[in-house]
Amino acid sequence: MESVKKFLEKEGEMAITMDGLPERFFEPFIMKGIQVDLLEPGRIVCSFKVPPRLLNGGNFMHGGATATLVDLIGSAAILTVGTPTGVSVEINVSYLDSAYPGEEVEVEAKALRVGKAVGVVSVELRKKKTGKIIAQGRHTKYLALASKL
Repeated sequence: MESVKKFLEKEGEMAITMDGLPERFFEPFIMKGIQVDLLEPGRIVCSFKVPPRLLNGGNFMHGGATATLVDLIGSAAILTVGTPTGVSVEINVSYLDSAYPGEEVEVEAKALRVGKAVGVVSVELRKKKTGKIIAQGRHTKYLALASKL
């Protein structure tokens, strides 16, 4: 039980390291190294090589990093149609394969529907070399409505 508590509370040396991180570091931490390969209304294709900072204890890309990419790149796909993004209502991710250190990954985000109040995007992560699907995600956002005041 104590080891679980220490794991969750990140006691010791790890906690000291994390206390020194700047505010709002998370998005740049995940997105650093992303290359935009295609940008058109309602669709984005990006690629990156899996960096060591995004690995889990099993030495493959962490599921949380994958979910964050679905969130951020999916939100960007909504922006490509000229709609400001709002807040996430739902994100789901199906994990189908692993991505390993140095492996090149392609991320494709497609806006499925962008209305007045809700936007829905589909995001797929694939191994660039083989096209094999790593993860499929769907992201629903409540879009900020313009004030009538």
